[in-house]
Formats: sequence, structure tokens, C-alpha cells
Amino acid sequence: MKLTYKKSGVDINEGNRLVDVIRPLARSTFKPFVMTDIGSFGAFCKLDTKRYKKPVLVSGTDGVGTKLKIAFMMNKHDSVGIDLVAMSVNDILTSGARPLFFLDYFATGKLSVKTAGDVIKGIAEGCKMADCALIGGETAEMPGFYSAGEYDLAGFAVGIVDKNKIINGKDIRAGDMLIGLSSSGLHSNGYSLARKLFFDIKKYNPKKVIKELGCSIGEALLQPTKIYVKSVLKVMEDYQLKGIAHITGGGITENLPRVLPKKVTLNFVIEKGSWPVPPVFNLIQDLGNVDEGEMYKTLNMGVGMILVVEQADAWKIVKKLGRLGENAHIIGQVKKGKRGVVYI
Repeated sequence: MKLTYKKSGVDINEGNRLVDVIRPLARSTFKPFVMTDIGSFGAFCKLDTKRYKKPVLVSGTDGVGTKLKIAFMMNKHDSVGIDLVAMSVNDILTSGARPLFFLDYFATGKLSVKTAGDVIKGIAEGCKMADCALIGGETAEMPGFYSAGEYDLAGFAVGIVDKNKIINGKDIRAGDMLIGLSSSGLHSNGYSLARKLFFDIKKYNPKKVIKELGCSIGEALLQPTKIYVKSVLKVMEDYQLKGIAHITGGGITENLPRVLPKKVTLNFVIEKGSWPVPPVFNLIQDLGNVDEGEMYKTLNMGVGMILVVEQADAWKIVKKLGRLGENAHIIGQVKKGKRGVVYI
């Protein structure tokens, strides 16, 4: 028998078929600054030096974590691509950057064009939500490395901001207000805890309908991460945002202090009950007997992004966010303190 790459587990033809699926999806996200098509060794983009006088590039990378396990359980793969884009573009948005382009890395043991195509459809949809271009990526078929039917994802985003408009927290003062933008659920963090509770301890089937959730537990956990790019950039056209925190792993407790420059000692005082907490968080806390401090340190608790703004602008910004389709609430205030988060 003659050994071939296909017999060893890698089907190049299947990879080529996937490229045929990807190409129109990627092209649907292209912007005028994209200079190359999918398939070249590198992708080219030109900077708009008229719009940006002192352009600074901002980059971010992230994955979806063990939320992918829920996608495998449900055999539903079209929303985790949105999560992948959201995690990186929301991160670079915290600097005031407008996302320009996105690249993805998809790795699996045996390539399925159907599954990979569904994932990349979600990535393209996420890029449209973030108003950025999907300009390339990598598909790796690695036999023996992943369990059957499983894959992993990583994403890479690059954005642009004028140097004098970078949001770095240097203007944050005591008295500033905190605006919370509602999340759609867990987003893409805390899934090791959620999976342990629902599937290992409680032995739930992911298709089990939970009355409090109004859907199956799998559907609730697969709600895609919200992408805040368009609405926050719109707010920035009219108002100064002094700090932006993307509430990811580490929850509100760990992420909010990251907006402060080093050595600045201010407290963020959060008023519990000032925003609606989605039922999935209460379910996790009650079923798992999870300490409240652990909840706020692990999960977003219904707040996916927090803006630090001037007190005089706070209600105006909340109203504008509402007109832009965001569910926003004033959730607290900046006060003198020891650089941390205090819940009252």
C-alpha cells in the first residue's frame, strides 16, 4: 500500500472545498480598504490617513473557551463564530479603536466542510455586526489531536484609533458614573463552572427545557456574545468615554479596575439590583450554591460592558444607547478608595 496524506488523515481536497465555501462569506464582509482576496499567503489593507491623522493600530486575540463543548453537545455551530469575533473586537473597542479586520484559526481532527462552514458563517456574521472585514484565516486538519467531531477556534482582530483619542482611563475621577450595557447571557466565560454544574453534577441533558429560562439549557448557554462596537462608537461621536471595560473572564470584579492607569487608586462602587440579571445567572447560583462573590468574580452577571463617563453625561448616554438598541443602566459610581470594586 502506498501511503498518502489522505490515508494519514488529512484530506487536502476537503480543505479546498471549504475555501470555496469561505470565499463568498469573507467577500461579503470586505471594505474598500481590503486589497487582496482570500487565498493569498498574506492579506493587505490600506490605512485611511485622511480620517486618522495619527493612526495607531490596536490588536487583540481570544478564543471561545469551553463554550465549544456546548456547541458539540447541541450539534449547533453557527453562533460560536459570532462569539469568536465578539471576544476580540469588544476587547479592542475598550481603547476607543474601530475594528478594521479579523482573522480566524480553525483546527480539527477530521475536517467537515458542513461544520466548519457553519462556524465561518457565524464569523462572517460577527464581522458584519462589528463592521469589520474577514480577510483571512487558517484551517488546520490534525488527525489524532482532537476527539472526533471536535474543533478549536482562535480569533485575531486589528483596529485603528487616532493617538489623541485613545481611551486609557487617565481622565477618570471620583464622581464619574458607571453605565452597564446588558449582556445576552454568559457570553463566552464561566463555562467550565456552568458545564460542571449542569452536566456533571445535575446530569442534565443539554436539550432539557428549563422553565425559568424559557428554552433548553443548551440554547441558553449558546446565546452568542453581544458585539457592542457600533453602538459604543456612535456614542463616542457625541460624548467622552473616560474608560471602557469588557466584562469577560474575571467578571466585573477583576475587569473593571483594568481601565485605570497603574498606581491610580479609585474604587468602583457597584449598586446591585440596578440592572436586570438574566435568569441563567440566578439558576447557576441557586443550583450550585455558588457564593455571591464568586459569581461576580467569574461571570458577567448580565453586564457585558461598562462605560465610565462624566456624571453630567450619564443619563444622556443611557438614552442614546437605548435608541441604538442597547439595554443600558447606570450601575454605580467612581469614588475615592483602594483601587477595587465595592458592591452595595
